[in-house]
Amino acid sequence: MHTPKELLGIFNGFLADMPLDRKPAGLYEPVRYVLSLGGKRIRPVLMLMAYELYHDDIESIMPAALGLETYHNYTLLHDDVMDHADVRRGKPTVHRVWNENTAILSGDAMLVLAYQLISQAKDDVLRPVLELFTTTALEIGEGQQYDMDFETRMDVREEEYIEMIRLKTSVLLACALKLGAIQAGAPAEDADRLYDFGVNLGIAFQLQDDLLDVYGDFATFGKRIGGDILEGKKTFMLINALQIADAGQRDALETWLNKKDGNPQEKITAVTCIYDQLGIRQLAEKKIASYCDKALQCLDSVNLPEERKLPLHQLALSLMERNA
Repeated sequence: MHTPKELLGIFNGFLADMPLDRKPAGLYEPVRYVLSLGGKRIRPVLMLMAYELYHDDIESIMPAALGLETYHNYTLLHDDVMDHADVRRGKPTVHRVWNENTAILSGDAMLVLAYQLISQAKDDVLRPVLELFTTTALEIGEGQQYDMDFETRMDVREEEYIEMIRLKTSVLLACALKLGAIQAGAPAEDADRLYDFGVNLGIAFQLQDDLLDVYGDFATFGKRIGGDILEGKKTFMLINALQIADAGQRDALETWLNKKDGNPQEKITAVTCIYDQLGIRQLAEKKIASYCDKALQCLDSVNLPEERKLPLHQLALSLMERNA
């Protein structure tokens, strides 16, 4: 079996050789640009790891792995347009290099390319592969809509938020694992357990993202600390703070959240102080640990020798070892 790092190297080699020589160039150059920006490629790596639990010929499912990564980058491209983001992975976003119309159209092409690649799965598994991928793509759109809806609400409940991040983030990780298992001919029960492993791991990862946005170290986290506070995003942190705050603390929170001018760092410090008073960090850490434990329990229940599951176990732990 390969290590995740080895699988990443193999996948990147196939990605670099992926033919994108159709015309017009103005449609496909942004696609090549997006796919060249790098990243951890965690979704195709998870697919390959799940497949390799049962078989060694990972090259046979490489088209599906390429399709999944193409789809993921399509969602990022459109997210950048919707968020008016200027930078992605340290480089200007497509709509900044070209324009919004080009970004939308090239993103649409990426979605079609993703289906074209995933439809190269073997005939005996093609239907379940396409059904899972299509359901997942719809769910991600649903999660994005919930996230947009939350922007104008101050009464978002924790369970609503968990469902949103399950749809927007977790199901694609889960899909990657189950697609690998399906293409390997794994027992249905094991494919479902790997899916549940991915769902719970994805939720834990996103909750940790919420935590690190407030309490992380910039050098380690790689993003500006306090960005969610400045944007007023309905994260696990804010939702729970609004829920358990007393009247005075809630008024202070809402006042700071509605404040659009002034010193950004002052706003971040003030909201973080209220989180400290309410014990929000500890609440988040407990929830993260709970979902991480659920994920590992799902992986443990997969009916394979422990040594074959060890790389996935280690990868899950490494994903959660970002320092706060």
